[in-house]
Amino acid sequence: MGALKVFIIAGEPSGDALGGALMAGLTTLYPDVEFDGIGGEQMQAQGLNSRFDMSELTLMGIAEVLPKYRHLKRRIRETAEAAVAARPDVLITIDSPDFSLRVAKQVKAVSSICTMHYVAPTVWAWRPKRAHKMARVIDHVLALFPFEPPYMEAAGMTCDFVGHPAATVPQADAQQITAFRAKHGLTDAAPLILALPGSRRGEVSRMAPVFGQALGHLAQTRPDLRVVLPAAANVADAVLAEVADWPVRPVVLDPRGVPLEAAQAEKTAAFGAADVALANSGTVQLELAASGTPLVSANDVHWLSRAIISRMMITDTYSLINHITDSRIVPEAIGYDFTLENVISAMETLLADPSKQAAALEQTMERLGRGGEDPGLRAARAVLGRL
Repeated sequence: MGALKVFIIAGEPSGDALGGALMAGLTTLYPDVEFDGIGGEQMQAQGLNSRFDMSELTLMGIAEVLPKYRHLKRRIRETAEAAVAARPDVLITIDSPDFSLRVAKQVKAVSSICTMHYVAPTVWAWRPKRAHKMARVIDHVLALFPFEPPYMEAAGMTCDFVGHPAATVPQADAQQITAFRAKHGLTDAAPLILALPGSRRGEVSRMAPVFGQALGHLAQTRPDLRVVLPAAANVADAVLAEVADWPVRPVVLDPRGVPLEAAQAEKTAAFGAADVALANSGTVQLELAASGTPLVSANDVHWLSRAIISRMMITDTYSLINHITDSRIVPEAIGYDFTLENVISAMETLLADPSKQAAALEQTMERLGRGGEDPGLRAARAVLGRL
């Protein structure tokens, strides 16, 4: 076999991180590999020349996607045509199913290109029929969670559990945490809360105001309370605008213009330094589990998306930690329950006894592969094994 040609697509920061690790793994195992497709900084660092800015695809929710549907439809067509023209050995789509699976559908309609999807759809949470629909256009799935392969195989696809990268990311040591606190004037005595309102503009605009009010309320009884907010590069300007009026001014970690490795190191140090976190309900919770940081899970979507999604849910929890440990240890303020009162109540309970979550956070990491082979390398082995 000559050069391995991989057309790879990611549409948001978490997918870019998965894609970058997978590309690194493929390069390690099969040095004669060529990449084409769409991705962000981490995938570009592995040699991808993205066909357009990945931020165009960073959308969430039905109501959020609708206003940009025509533009996305054009990008779907352009991307599918480019993938077919490139004649790759494999098309790998990463998460972002509204975009990725439509591209895969158009590619499959006119070619026999092998298709793989990285990140199984959350059919264990809502819309279980999605897996059967996906099986029409996807040959193989790379799953992040150990309980997912049976769902994919039942729908007619092959599937490998490859582990989650959060389980193998090096954590900040005591020296790095001390240096981080000193750099930002954070004393050991003051309670330190990590605020994580999301990596999409819609999330930030909906969640940041409530986060700010809740933290302001907590500060009334804890006047020395400090807040750190690690911002994703694509929403850093929106974050800075939102927190300008917060009663507790956070230390915003703005990664723009900072070397990728340095920005990640500071973020990791922030996670290690924090006592607790108020976090979006997405995969960032696994980063918190990796650092052993107790949390409250909070999220909301556009009212129309909320109304539709709430009717499709088949689980009583959005928290990945709760799912992985089969517990309900992480308190949630989600959707209709995302109110200022509920967020304050959950945070006060957490601050009163953060240690209650310790065992579940450790168990989460064990089940996601802590101590095993790097997930990017495992994913690469799975791709090459299926080819």
